[in-house]
Amino acid sequence: MDLVVFLPLFIILGAFMFFASRRQKKAMQATIDLHNSLTVGDRVHTTSGLQGTIAGITDDYVDLEIAPGVVTTWMKLAIRDRIEESDYDEDDDELDLDEESGAVELTDRPTPKTDSN
Repeated sequence: MDLVVFLPLFIILGAFMFFASRRQKKAMQATIDLHNSLTVGDRVHTTSGLQGTIAGITDDYVDLEIAPGVVTTWMKLAIRDRIEESDYDEDDDELDLDEESGAVELTDRPTPKTDSN
């Protein structure tokens, strides 16, 4: 009799675990598909937020050009996503500041005057 009381809880818990594992499998497959589709010349984000262009690729590693002439080697697992052409415009390298956020652009500051007595 006591088991009948917990039966709906077990059913709900089982359904939750089933759907959670499905979502995780889909995300893992999407990451594997991304890593298999990478090619030289693709612009990518890493998991640490770095942007770069793939300069070379092997089974487990990618060489990212993060600045002109600066190439670093990363594990493929560190690649989070590909930057699509619509996401990045090479002519617009400057950051857009949000007027409402209160962000301030840093400029040259005047040097502080000191007393030299």
